[in-house]
Amino acid sequence: MITPETLKRLEFDKILAEIATRVHSDVSRRQLMESAPQTDIASIDSISGRVSEIRALSSLGIDLRLAEFEDIRPLLETIRPSGAFLAPRELLVFLPVLRIFSDVSRQFAPRGDIPLLRAIDPPLKPFADILEPLAASIDSDGSIMDGASSQLREIRRAKRSLSARIRKKIEEIVRDNNIEIFLQDDFITQRSGRWVIPVRMDSKGMVKGVVHDVSSSGETAFMEPLEIIPFVNELENLNAEEKAEEIRILRQLSAWLREDAPQIGACFETLVTLDVLNGIAGFADLYSLESARMNSTGELRLSEARHPLLLMLQHKGALSRVEPLDLGLGKRTPTQNLEADQGGEEGATQAYMNIRRGAPDEANADMRSNSASVMVITGPNAGGKTIALKTAGVLTLMALCGIPVPANGARSSFPLLDTLLVDIGDEQSIEQSLSTFSAHVARIAAILDQAGPRTLVLLDELGAGTEPQQGAAIACGVLRDLRQRGASVIATTHLSEIIGYVHRTPGMLNAGMEYDSATYTPLYRLISGEPGHSHAIEIARRFGMPERVIEFAREMLGTAGEEFTSLLAELHRKREELDEARRGLSQQQEQVRSTQQELDTRAAGIERAKREAREKGYSEARELISTSRRRMNELLEEYKRERRSEIIDQLRKSEQELLEELKPRTVEDEEQPPLRDVAAGDRVQIRSLGHNGVVLQLLPRQGKVRVRAGNIELDVALDDLRSPLKKEGVKQQRPVKSAWKVDAVEDEQRELKLIGLRVEEALEMLEPFLNHASLGGLREVRVIHGLGTGRLRQAVREHLARHPLVEEYRPGEAHEGRDGATVVTLRS
Repeated sequence: MITPETLKRLEFDKILAEIATRVHSDVSRRQLMESAPQTDIASIDSISGRVSEIRALSSLGIDLRLAEFEDIRPLLETIRPSGAFLAPRELLVFLPVLRIFSDVSRQFAPRGDIPLLRAIDPPLKPFADILEPLAASIDSDGSIMDGASSQLREIRRAKRSLSARIRKKIEEIVRDNNIEIFLQDDFITQRSGRWVIPVRMDSKGMVKGVVHDVSSSGETAFMEPLEIIPFVNELENLNAEEKAEEIRILRQLSAWLREDAPQIGACFETLVTLDVLNGIAGFADLYSLESARMNSTGELRLSEARHPLLLMLQHKGALSRVEPLDLGLGKRTPTQNLEADQGGEEGATQAYMNIRRGAPDEANADMRSNSASVMVITGPNAGGKTIALKTAGVLTLMALCGIPVPANGARSSFPLLDTLLVDIGDEQSIEQSLSTFSAHVARIAAILDQAGPRTLVLLDELGAGTEPQQGAAIACGVLRDLRQRGASVIATTHLSEIIGYVHRTPGMLNAGMEYDSATYTPLYRLISGEPGHSHAIEIARRFGMPERVIEFAREMLGTAGEEFTSLLAELHRKREELDEARRGLSQQQEQVRSTQQELDTRAAGIERAKREAREKGYSEARELISTSRRRMNELLEEYKRERRSEIIDQLRKSEQELLEELKPRTVEDEEQPPLRDVAAGDRVQIRSLGHNGVVLQLLPRQGKVRVRAGNIELDVALDDLRSPLKKEGVKQQRPVKSAWKVDAVEDEQRELKLIGLRVEEALEMLEPFLNHASLGGLREVRVIHGLGTGRLRQAVREHLARHPLVEEYRPGEAHEGRDGATVVTLRS
C-alpha cells in the first residue's frame, strides 16, 4: 500500500490539485484528490483507456457536454421517507445533473469508438420523464412557474385579475369620496398582505377603514378602505389555494425523484467518474502527456521524461526549458542477487583494474546492464539528482493511477507495485531540503521492514548527515539489504565510498548528473553507467574561494582522491569518444538512408516514365485503329459505287500499313540510342510505337517533334526517336493469312452465330462479318445471339444502331429465331 505521506513527499497532491481545476463539481474534486494508485493492470488500463477515448473524441472536436453541478446525494437522502418533499431551490439542484445525464447519454448512444466509456456501469440515462416536468415547473431563480399545472395557472391568473380590480377600486374610492386631501402621499401599497393607502395621522378619522400599520415617524397611518375588504379576503383565499397547489406540485416532483432515486444516485456516481476522467484528459492534452505502459516484471524505463511540476512552471513562463530524463532500471530475482554477492573481493578488484585500463570485460558489462535493480545517482549540488529521483517517483504514481505521463509512452515502462517507499527529507520540496540524520535513520529502518519484490524505494542523500565513512558504510549495508529483498532502488549520494561499492557489486548501477567541465554549470542530464562528481573544489574556485584555500584543500584530499577523480575523468573522456563515434555512425546511416531514398525515387520515376510511355503508345494505337476503321468504311462506300477492284487493292494496302505500324519492336531496336540531331523530312523510328515515320516539324520548346506515321500525325518526345527500322526498305511479302478476302459470299455466310461468347468477343466477330457481307453485296444477314440474360442481345443491337453499313435491324420472325436473333438490313 502506498501511504498518503508518500504521495505528499513526492508532491503528487500538487498534480492532483492542478487536474482538479478542470472538473465541474466539488464532489469530483474530492474524489480526484483521494485518487490512489492501483495494484492490478486491468484497473489501470481501464482508467487509461477511458482517458484516451475522451482525448480521441476531443481531437475530433467532440467535448463531453459537462457543466457545473452540485452533489445531489444528500437531497436524495432527504426525500427517501415517504411524503417528504424538497423546496423549489433544492429541486433546482437536480436540473443541471439531469440535463448532463441526457446530453452525455445522447453523445454516447450512436458511437462505436468508445467501448470503455460506454462500459461504465451503470450507463447514464436521460430520465426524460423527470427532467421535462421538472424543467417546466422550476424557474432558474428557484420559483415555481405558472406552467407547473393548469390549476396553478388559473389561480395566478385570477389573483392578477383580482389585484388589478382592488387597485382600481381604491383609486375610485380616493377620487369619488374626495379624500385625497387627507392622504400623506398618492401611492397604494400593502401591509401584512392587505391593500392600504397612506393617511395623515391627524385625518385618519375622516377615512372609513382599518388601520394596519403606522409609519416610523408616527405621522402616517396605513389604512385599508372598508369597501375593498371583501375583495382582499377573496384574494387571501386565492393565496391559500396557490400555496396548496404549489405544495402538491412539490410533493409530486419529489415523489417522482424518490421513485428513481437509486438509479439517479448510481448515475450520479458515473457522472462524477466521467468528470474526473474528463479533467485528467484535459490536463493530459494541455501538457501533451502520453499513456503509460505497465509491466509486471519490476522494470522501470523512462524515456524523455519530465517532472510535471516543472512543466507547469514552464507553461506559466517561469522556466524556459525542462531537460528530459532517460532512466533504466531492471530487476534481478533475490536468488540471483545472493549468488552475485558471493563473487568476493578478488573479482571486484579485477573489475576495478579493468576499468582503470579501459578494457571492460563481461562482468563489467553485466554490472552496467539494464538488469540492475539498484541505481545510485551522484553529482554536484543543484545538479538535478533530487529532481531525477522525484521524477521517477511521481511518474510511477501517475502511471499507477492511470494518468498519462510526460514521457515517451512507447519507450517508457512502469512496474506494478505493492508499495512505494521514500526518504526525501522532512517536508522537502524540489527547492529545499530539511532532513536530519536521525529522521533519515528512522525512515530507512521502517523502509527495510516493508520492502519486498514489488517495491520501489527512493532514497535521497543516502548516508548524509553524519561522519562520511560511517555514513557510507551504513548506506552500503542498506543498499545490499534492499537488493537482497528484491526491491528496486534509486538513491542519490555525494559519498565516493558508496560509488566504489556499487561499481564492484553486480546488480547495482552507478549514474551521474552531467556537468559542463568548462563552465562548471549543471546540464541536468542523467548518464547511466558513469558516476558523477561533485566538482566542489572547482565550483568553490569559480565562486571566489582564495587560491591558497583551494591548494590546501587539494593537499588534504590526498592521492586517493586524485586517483578517483582521474578515474572519473577517464570514464567521462571514454564516454565522450563513444558518443562521438555513435554520432558519426548515425550520420553514415543517415547518408545511406538518403542515398537509398534517392535511388528509390529515381527507380520510381523510371517505372512511371515506362508506364506513361506504354499508356501513350496504347492510346495512339487505338487512335490509329479508329482512323483506319473510318478509312476502311469510306473505301467500302466507294466500293459500292462500282470501283471494286481498285478499292480492294487499297484495302489490302491499308491493312498491310496497319500491320506494319503495329508490328512489335525487336531487341535490336530497344538497344538503339535516341536520335539527337533530326530535321524536318528525316525518316525516323518511333520507339514507343515500334514503327517509322517522317519528321514534319521541330518543337524545341517542348522537347518534341511532329511526325507523320502512316495516315496520322502525332507529337513525339525527342528521347523516343531512333534510327529507322532496317526492314522498312525491304519489300515485304503480302501476308496471305491475315489479308481480308473479298470473294463472293456464299449462302452460309449470311448468318453469324454468337451464342456463348462474351460481349467483347462477339463484337470483334460482328465487325468483320458486316464488312464482308457488305463487300459481297448482301442486302440482309442474320445475327444469332440467343436469349440468355439479354446483355449480349442489347450490346449487339446497340452496335448495329450506330454502324455506318447498317440501314435498319429487327428481331427475327418465328422461322428466324424470334428475339434470339436479329435480322440486319445493309445499305445498298
